[in-house]
Amino acid sequence: MRRALIVLAVLAGQLLFGYGPFTGPARADDASGRVALIGVPALHWNDLTPSDTPHLWRLAAESALGSLSVRTVGNVTCPYDGWLTVSAGTRSASGYRCGRPPAPEPQGEGAVIPGYHYLADVAGQRYAGTLGQTLKDAGQCSLAIGPGAALALADRQGAVPHYRDSPARVTTADLERCRMIAMDADSLVAPYLSGDQLPTEPDALAPAERRQALRQADAQAGALLSMLPAGTTVLLAGVSDHGSVPHLRVTALRQPGAAGHLLGAASTRREDISILPDLTATVLTELGVPVPSTVVGVPMQVGGPGATVDRLRRADAGAQTMRSAKGQYFTALAVVQVLFYVGAFLLLRRRRHWRWLRMAAVAVAALPVTSFLVNLLPWSDHLGLFGGMLAWWAALTVLALAGPWRRRPLGPLAVVAGVTALTLAADLLTGTTLQLNSFMGYSAEQGARYFGLGNIPFALFATGTLLSTTVIAHRWPGRAGVAAIVVLGAIAMALGGSGLGSDFGGVIAFVPGIAVTALILSGKRVSLVKLGAFCVAGGVIVMGFAWYNYLQPPAQQTHLGRFVGQILTGEAFDVIWRKLQAMLGTLLSPNLMPIVIVAVAFLVYAILRPEQASAGVVPAAFGHSPALRAGLIGTLVSGVVGMLVNDSGAAVLSMALALAVPLLLAAGISALALDRPSVPGVGEQLAGVTQ
Repeated sequence: MRRALIVLAVLAGQLLFGYGPFTGPARADDASGRVALIGVPALHWNDLTPSDTPHLWRLAAESALGSLSVRTVGNVTCPYDGWLTVSAGTRSASGYRCGRPPAPEPQGEGAVIPGYHYLADVAGQRYAGTLGQTLKDAGQCSLAIGPGAALALADRQGAVPHYRDSPARVTTADLERCRMIAMDADSLVAPYLSGDQLPTEPDALAPAERRQALRQADAQAGALLSMLPAGTTVLLAGVSDHGSVPHLRVTALRQPGAAGHLLGAASTRREDISILPDLTATVLTELGVPVPSTVVGVPMQVGGPGATVDRLRRADAGAQTMRSAKGQYFTALAVVQVLFYVGAFLLLRRRRHWRWLRMAAVAVAALPVTSFLVNLLPWSDHLGLFGGMLAWWAALTVLALAGPWRRRPLGPLAVVAGVTALTLAADLLTGTTLQLNSFMGYSAEQGARYFGLGNIPFALFATGTLLSTTVIAHRWPGRAGVAAIVVLGAIAMALGGSGLGSDFGGVIAFVPGIAVTALILSGKRVSLVKLGAFCVAGGVIVMGFAWYNYLQPPAQQTHLGRFVGQILTGEAFDVIWRKLQAMLGTLLSPNLMPIVIVAVAFLVYAILRPEQASAGVVPAAFGHSPALRAGLIGTLVSGVVGMLVNDSGAAVLSMALALAVPLLLAAGISALALDRPSVPGVGEQLAGVTQ
């Protein structure tokens, strides 16, 4: 019995905190083996073909394969920052626009990186040299080939113990002497660098020119591969971007039994995606050297079978399809929202076409969740993407307006809000496959998030949960309704704040939203002091999640646990400052702020001047359901707090309003229609009967 309880507790911990997908590092059984890291900046999976890259193609056929997110600090990553991140084991940047790593200055058998102290003294990269220094302290011989490899293997002083500027100068004795070999095959990215910087266009080379550069990089890699001692573990990585558009890059791991399998890492919780700092942890683990606590990456993990070059090409193609249309999507969403509120204002004042306005309100509110539902369908291009979203949009709108609940004022609201909340809850419980590569979610090549609950999905999840629970409270008023809001809200909050959602700011915002809704329904007064206390309570709860996560092994930590570590090391202020800057930047967004402005202006005007603004629709909704009023206020509280504590800023409040306010209008129109007698027919007029 005791053993069974322990097993259940472990399973519950895995469910709640999201641990367990990765069981151990990908490492060789022989601790005396060698590791060769071959970095080919700018390499993505579309480049690999049997004719243009025979050596890399053969290597891929013998390896586990995955996608590498090379995001460091900016939107795109230059070779300098990519190799510097491998050196530091954490996302790093040299500052300003950058290009290639500095050319090392030979010094005996090794070399020295010129101006290396600039990284720590000026650029603030205090962890530069972590990989090289760790290898040096462990007594491990390392050999760097090319400038980028030298930067990756340099110690804290910028010194590289063994250096060769090209594979042509490498001897068999060099490879047999050192267990760690790194090579910078930079022929592919070199033609892109203008003035030693990345170009500002997506792709500066013609296809024929890129193929020529690719053949040269393949020859560089082939020269080293032909010389490596048998049994060497080989890591292939496309460590940087090549233009103004980020891509998922190549990563492959050759070791016994890995061929045909996927390659991912616990850092992303994806079986086929890893990040640059994972290279640092993987190298050290393969060599049997302890990984420093400052390294945020974890050892790469060989996953299940099914890895093909075509599959990984499609992964980047899907990300690029979504990325290329994302700006237009949010622009269109803003235009639709603004037009809806302008149209609603005019039609409500004229008391015309209310039935069509109600249908439009439900349709507008149903739009956001379709960006997640579309990932239940196969799509590979813009036609499939938008066609799938349109199909889901029509299906959800019809479901909300055609079912038996359509005659109830809160019926369509319950359907749209409930589907939105349930979709995101199910996504959290099944690995967040719907949020990846979605307009409202995140994309792996952008590198902001790879799993869990994103900021915009949080806004929709919180709003959908609060509105859905207020429908329950409307149906069962009193203690039962309040209990439903508290219990279901707490479950949703736990999903978002635990290892499944890993959402820091969402918990801080969700707690006051739930508490305010429950207090209003209980007939109690909400003060600024209480509101502040609820926000503090949210902070305490999320820090509890973070502290628990911090106590887990490094390979199982999410950014919640790492934030606790940053507090202990004094780095948390830099993180908070970056997020504050990002939040303030959203206040100027031409796509987000119009939604906030028109929705808030309409709502305030409708409440202060109900007859002039909305013909009494909003007061009618509140009169029909006091629970709806409480839920809307809780949603606004959650949205405003979420805007202030998340780096997505205005995006959080705008999406909360985009879902809540149209549904409020739809409910108010229905409630007003129920209270208003219809026009009697002729026979009824003669009989003196009102219909």
